[in-house]
Amino acid sequence: MRKISIALLLWMGLGTLCCQAASPIVIMVGGIDKLIYLPAIVAQSRGYFAEQGLHVDLVSEPAGVNAEDELIAGAVQGVVGFYDHCIDLQSRGYALQSVIQLTTVPGEVELAPAGTTGTNLAQLGGRRFGVTDLGSSTEFLTKYLASKAGLAPGSYRLVPVDAGERFIQALRSGRIDAGMTTDPTVARLMQMHSARILVDMRTVAGTRAALGGDYPAAALYLQRSWIEAHPRQVHGLVQALLRALRYLRSHDGTAIAAGLPRGMTPVDRAVFAQAIDTFRPMYSVDGRMPVDGPPTVLHVLETVTPDIRPGSVDLSSTYTERFLAP
Repeated sequence: MRKISIALLLWMGLGTLCCQAASPIVIMVGGIDKLIYLPAIVAQSRGYFAEQGLHVDLVSEPAGVNAEDELIAGAVQGVVGFYDHCIDLQSRGYALQSVIQLTTVPGEVELAPAGTTGTNLAQLGGRRFGVTDLGSSTEFLTKYLASKAGLAPGSYRLVPVDAGERFIQALRSGRIDAGMTTDPTVARLMQMHSARILVDMRTVAGTRAALGGDYPAAALYLQRSWIEAHPRQVHGLVQALLRALRYLRSHDGTAIAAGLPRGMTPVDRAVFAQAIDTFRPMYSVDGRMPVDGPPTVLHVLETVTPDIRPGSVDLSSTYTERFLAP
């Protein structure tokens, strides 16, 4: 995992006595440079966590499945990752709960190399599909898209390729025949004319067309036992992230990119700013869970995960909105 909080604190000039004295809350982010998780970076870099009296350390782990393992093991207190892990893990006996939704869509894009033909995974010439890691949300979604295209589970292979530069190299070198990733990786590949889009889940319309309904994705989730034991801290985390969401929706990509530490913009700032502007409307307005979102997520997971049996998941316990009130 990659720890970034020290660099951010130095950049901000923060480090007040109250924050130094507080016990740190470690939050793992499923890819620190992904736009879908930008609210967490904004909340940290603009001092919103500190203003809530919280000392928050953000650490990066590109694959959500590894982040959930760290959470279950108690190595971190929270994860900024996909809500679908709360459902998946409840089916395996773990009690995780989302406390705020950060995006209204997955933000994921299924890409194929430029110059290839075919409009879905079944029509491509190969059957090697890139995901961030096995057990990740990109695996869930890729399996669902493959099933929807008529591919049997044993007719293709999932290849873990991470995101960012590793994903780009895998797609351009022919190691994978298609792959799922987010911005800014998508923006970089499109700028290089190295990829074409098969499925775009960066919009509500694109998400509904691909998955059959709303699919709430990026969220802050924690173990329910920690939530119940630390309600004040959870409220502070949620309020800081709400401020970050308001900031993202009220500023353009250029201003947002300029306000981030240099190390948090892995691509050309102009490309990064354009990618932010494209995705900015998809950040949640109020952090609430879409009413029909959890059933859609459950349907996708039931389709691709045999362990999740109908009636085995209590969706109402996988999220809460109690900390959204000021």
